[in-house]
Parts: sequence; structure tokens; C-alpha cells
Amino acid sequence: MLPEAERTHRVIALVPAFNAAATVGATVTALKAIAKIDDIIVIDDGSNDSTDAEAAKAGARVIRLSQNRGKGEALNAGLDEVLKENAGGGTGTNAIVALVDSDLGSSAVEFEKLIDPVLKNQVDMTIARFPKALRKGGFGLLKRTARNGLKLFTGIEFDSPLSGQRVLNGRAIEAISSFESGWGVEVGMTIDVCRKGLRVREVPVQMKHNETGRDLAGFQHRGQQFMGVIRVFAKRLMTR
Repeated sequence: MLPEAERTHRVIALVPAFNAAATVGATVTALKAIAKIDDIIVIDDGSNDSTDAEAAKAGARVIRLSQNRGKGEALNAGLDEVLKENAGGGTGTNAIVALVDSDLGSSAVEFEKLIDPVLKNQVDMTIARFPKALRKGGFGLLKRTARNGLKLFTGIEFDSPLSGQRVLNGRAIEAISSFESGWGVEVGMTIDVCRKGLRVREVPVQMKHNETGRDLAGFQHRGQQFMGVIRVFAKRLMTR
């Protein structure tokens, strides 16, 4: 690892957050404990609670969207800020960007494991591979569909195809251009990065986040994800 004084890439964490007042402060605090992270930007996606105040109190910069636009558009708002502040020539950036869910809490400190391989230029994008879920969710259809679709598009079988915890360098950011709106952000990102022949690695972590169960809300959530994944696959089929 290069000494801090010799680092040429800033590491910036983007944290999209919607009604996350209960968890975003702990997530930001954990990220601030990682010396390699230079800046933390929380994108408050039109929350109607105190998400923005809790994020600011913990030490993050906050971008507040006037209405809820979804994870992809929140990330795009954060990425626009990164590109404005860290231009690397042309439309690129010399920054390394960490994508962090707001509900990780103290386990966000595990992001150091995702940052290191990118800083060392071993890979262009890392993806967090979570431990086995403690709570039974759905019946695996969503994950199988995402995994099989990604293998079709990329030739790679991903263990955690839907993991949103990622770190990207400038090449990976340029490959995706912008994040998908709605659901399907993760699979779209993976296809775009792999299509450019960039290096991707799944990294085992001990992160924890809110898990959906086998209740109505859980099935509705996964149903929305499923349709988003199918939409992204259909869109990428048109651009093969």
C-alpha cells in the first residue's frame, strides 16, 4: 500500500439514503474511521425524516434531493459532484468511488477490504460478498435470475450479483457512464464494467444490513427488484 502522502487518487464514499435517520449516522461514523476515505457524501433521496441532519452531524457532506428518485438517481447526483470536483481529463475522474448503503451501520468499516485492491490497482471494481443471511428471505428466484443473466452477459458467475457495496476506479466509472434509474443498478453496473474488459473481484466481508423477510413487504421489495433486473437485462440485450 502506498503511504498516504504518495496517494494520487482520492477515495470518496457515496451513501444514498432514504428515511435512514436510524442508521446513517453510524454508517458515516464507521466510514470516517477508515483513513483511506477522503470524503463522504450522503445523498438524501427526498427523506421525510432527519436523515440529512443525522448524516451531517456524523460528519458527512449532504446533498438533499427535493423528492425521492430512487437509488440510481441518488447515486448519479453524487457522481456528478465527484466528477465536478475530481476531473481526470475528458469526462473521466481520478477519484476512487465507494458505493455504500446507508443501513450498514458500524459494519461499514469493512469497506477497507474493498478499497485496498482498487487502490493497489489489482482490480477496477470490487464487490462485497456478504456472509450467509441470518434471516430467510425469498425463494432465491431473484438471485438466481441475476446470477444466470450476468453469466450470460459476462461469462462470469458471481456469488453476490445483487450486492450494492462496491468500489470503482476511474476506468470503471467511465465504463458505466451513469447509474440505472430504478432497480437494477447493480446488474447494469456489472455488465457495463465487464463489457469493457475491466477487472472485477468479489471480496468476502462481514457486513450487516437490513434484510427483507418472507412477509408482504419483503415480497413486494423483491418483486420490484426482479422487474428492475429484467428491465436492465432487456436493455443490455438491445445494445450487445
